[in-house]
Amino acid sequence: MADLLLDVRGLSVEYATARGRVLAVDDVSLALEPGEFLGIVGESGCGKSTLLFAIARLLGPTAAITAGQVYFKGQDLAQLADRQLAGLRWRDLSVVMQSAMNALNPVTTIGAQFRDALRAHGVRDGKEIASRSREVLGRVGIDPVHLRSYAHQLSGGMRQRAMIAMALLFNPDLVIMDEPTSALDVVAQRSLMAQIKGLQQEYGFAVVFVTHDMSLVSHYSDRLMVMYGGQIAEEGPTRTVFDTPRHPYSIGLLEAFPSIRGPRVRLTGIPGSPPDLADPPPGCRFAPRCPSVMAVCTQRPIELYDVPGAQVRCLLHAPGGVADD
Repeated sequence: MADLLLDVRGLSVEYATARGRVLAVDDVSLALEPGEFLGIVGESGCGKSTLLFAIARLLGPTAAITAGQVYFKGQDLAQLADRQLAGLRWRDLSVVMQSAMNALNPVTTIGAQFRDALRAHGVRDGKEIASRSREVLGRVGIDPVHLRSYAHQLSGGMRQRAMIAMALLFNPDLVIMDEPTSALDVVAQRSLMAQIKGLQQEYGFAVVFVTHDMSLVSHYSDRLMVMYGGQIAEEGPTRTVFDTPRHPYSIGLLEAFPSIRGPRVRLTGIPGSPPDLADPPPGCRFAPRCPSVMAVCTQRPIELYDVPGAQVRCLLHAPGGVADD
């Protein structure tokens, strides 16, 4: 475990609401090696973005980490002071937010925002700032002339690529991306994903990429984590999860989008709604929607079980069979 870039152990995050506590992330663990691409998928409200914000220490005032550790390059981020975190962000770890229009400052140019980030980390020489700004913008396929542009003067795809360029200003070891393609059309999504993967392979940074679209990461991520109800439902190599999904929720997600190969099949959805995390169901959180539900599924919390090449939170894959539980 010493060579891990990111090591998240038993992380739990709660929100304080008028209805009481909401456990948005429940005992999540993950490990990321240098240069690895991890995709995290699941429906809206499953805890994906909260997990990322907890890792990057960007949670809002109503949220708090209540358990677990987040080790990045051997340091527990959950224990660092704000000043220490400021030294890590952008330089070693950067975050690309979901909406670039909201993340970029609308009243300053792209170049001015790059300059502020560089100066915050000690880069003072004007020529170096200009050179590095032009370089990273060129990396993502944007003409450096747009350093003089404002966010509203760029298309959605260009704004998102400008955010990625800013994230690469210091060649960080880890780039965290929270649904950066959600506001783009399908063609722009695929183009941006291919560009992200190409940059990752060229510069060797690791990626944690959150999306609600399983097909989006099918060809780009090395490993895939499927989240449901604040928990990990299934995790393993991307091809293993796609070729042999074990959890009924993973199967449902894969059946909800069309394939461009093979015979035409009817698309099926997942009936029902995600659980209310202020009052989650007992036992398996997917049980109310699961086509394979058994009485035992609702009687106690379900563990993550090791299966060949992956992990799955489902009693169908419990060691020795369900009858032993």
